[in-house]
Amino acid sequence: MAAVKKQKTETTEYSVEDKLKALYELQTVDSSIDNIQRLRGELPLEVQDLEDEIAGLETRVKNYENEVKELEESISKKKNEIEESKQLIEKYKKQQNNVRNNREYEALSKEIEFQSLEIELREKHIRENNEKIQQRNQDIEESRKELEERQKDLKNKKEELDSIIAETQKEEEDLNARSEKIREIIEPRLLNAYKKIRNSARNGLAVVTVERDACGGCFNKIPPQRQLDIRSRKKIIVCEYCGRILVDPELAEEISAKVKPRKAE
Repeated sequence: MAAVKKQKTETTEYSVEDKLKALYELQTVDSSIDNIQRLRGELPLEVQDLEDEIAGLETRVKNYENEVKELEESISKKKNEIEESKQLIEKYKKQQNNVRNNREYEALSKEIEFQSLEIELREKHIRENNEKIQQRNQDIEESRKELEERQKDLKNKKEELDSIIAETQKEEEDLNARSEKIREIIEPRLLNAYKKIRNSARNGLAVVTVERDACGGCFNKIPPQRQLDIRSRKKIIVCEYCGRILVDPELAEEISAKVKPRKAE
């Protein structure tokens, strides 16, 4: 039984070369996923921004409509008050015909004058409110036109995004599955290092090749002896400048034949 267990353990052990191949293949697969996501570009954010803008325009139109309704109610109220003032004026004029002295006549005259001023003030308010209604109706029309344009933009952006997702979804799912499968065979220490380097790198490259005697990530020169060590595949070597894991071009070509990365469009 012990022999069986030992044999099983040995079959799951990987050489440094195997680890390097797994790391570079993982990088190639993850870069392909990155390129798919770049293909979508800023569309998801643009869709969200348009949805927020549309919600804001809808709220603006609703507020304008409520304001118009309030102004119309105010106008209706002012008109009723004007009618009441006119009735009072008629009432006071009739009472003037039956006064007993000048004091009563003057008191009624003041009431008539006051109600006349009230009528003028309310008519002024009605005119102002009508002007506000006219302005708000114009604002509503302009906002509705803008809303209609934004809704068309949103429809087009969503269709564009849905089209890209439909074209790349299966490929992305396959790549994600492959990425997860490769991660399972990489020891946690290496995988954590890979993730850390990848997250800190602007282009998401944690594993790069030696290109023209230089690091394929930061392009700093690599000493000849270090290049020999990289080609020997006996140990995992990182760039002393940027910390990326380095592999030789031949290993990269071998892995690239298995995984063809999608080119960013």
